[in-house]
Amino acid sequence: MEMEMEMEMKEDVVIIGAGIAGLATALGLKRVGIRALVLEKSPELRTTGAALTLFPNAWLALAALGLTKKLDSLYAPYKGGYITDVSNGAVQEIHYPRIDGVISGPRTMQRRNLLAALAEELPADTIRFSTKISNSFETRIIDGATIIILHLDDGTMIKTKILIGCDGVHSKVAHWLGLSAPISSGRWAVGGLARYPQGHGFDHKFQQFLHEGRRAGITPINDTELQWFLVSNSSHNTGDEMNTYDPKLVQKNVLESLTDIPMVYDVVLGTDASSLTCSSLVFRVPWNVLFGKLSDGNITVAGDAMHPMTPEIAQGACSALEDAVVLVRHIGNSFHEHGKIIPGEVSKAIELYVKERRWRVTALITGSFLSGWVQQIRSGWLTNFFRDKIFYKFIYGRIADFVSYDCGKLPHNPSPIDEKLD
Repeated sequence: MEMEMEMEMKEDVVIIGAGIAGLATALGLKRVGIRALVLEKSPELRTTGAALTLFPNAWLALAALGLTKKLDSLYAPYKGGYITDVSNGAVQEIHYPRIDGVISGPRTMQRRNLLAALAEELPADTIRFSTKISNSFETRIIDGATIIILHLDDGTMIKTKILIGCDGVHSKVAHWLGLSAPISSGRWAVGGLARYPQGHGFDHKFQQFLHEGRRAGITPINDTELQWFLVSNSSHNTGDEMNTYDPKLVQKNVLESLTDIPMVYDVVLGTDASSLTCSSLVFRVPWNVLFGKLSDGNITVAGDAMHPMTPEIAQGACSALEDAVVLVRHIGNSFHEHGKIIPGEVSKAIELYVKERRWRVTALITGSFLSGWVQQIRSGWLTNFFRDKIFYKFIYGRIADFVSYDCGKLPHNPSPIDEKLD
């Protein structure tokens, strides 16, 4: 009987997860001259989530990665928007200022389009799909350097100098580092994509409605596509029964929740149920990120693996792109200084990345949760007063200002890796 030999691979960098953080990190590393291997358990790029909203901080990160020329003409920034309290009819108008003559508002795009734009810039052999990793990792000292060893379910062993976990909310790498599991926010989110081949007729502004523990809205993507969403407290009828995730049942429950918000109701009514996404909103407690172990030598995490957060200030994807640029900036500086990846020096670079990101993402998690809590609490004269007269007028703008953040530029690559794509 012949014994199967374990196949061994050696890589400079292994990234687990081909989501936004993973692909952006791989692309950033390519830009500074470092090849990375991305391991993805799905058979293809994950397209969960109808659309996402990117604020200017994300656009600056995309510029650092060299992608804005490809995306700029396809997705225009919002001129502004309206937030309506259905119970009393109060409307808060949101304006986005012009910076250098350009509106600084967020942009909405389909998640799959962003993933495709990132993936198209990578060499064809960068992503290895349908790859499952064992639950544990090893570290060994080989020739005086710490090497991380991963075992795949197909028997492959991978030795790498750097391991970056971009494997989402339930990250194996985060668990290995000792970070606590995310907890429920007590809210659910449902979203969908509505298409209007003849044009939807809405101005390029977002609309948001608050009513009795619910927050619903629509955000135009372009002239023919709209994203809509409903965030509800779990006690509402969009709660536990959504665990079954029957798209038609979810759509029925959403419509029942929106009878008093006709603008969103009509959009949901015309949506193909198969495009719906549904999830419980979870977050990592801020103090776990602030005081927890975000790296161990040459192992670290990025994106949702580090800082899952609720979506109220739309910073999940934005902060993941920031993570990628900041991490690659520090690794790239070390690589260019020494002319190669030296594990001990890269460990110092990763420590700088963690130091730079820790306080910022802690603040984003906190701001997202508090923003959602204020907007989701049930109406009453006191809560209405606090929300309309204090939160939106004084606090919301400060949160918006906080997301105006420049994550920096990548170091110049003096010796680019092979740019050819198969």
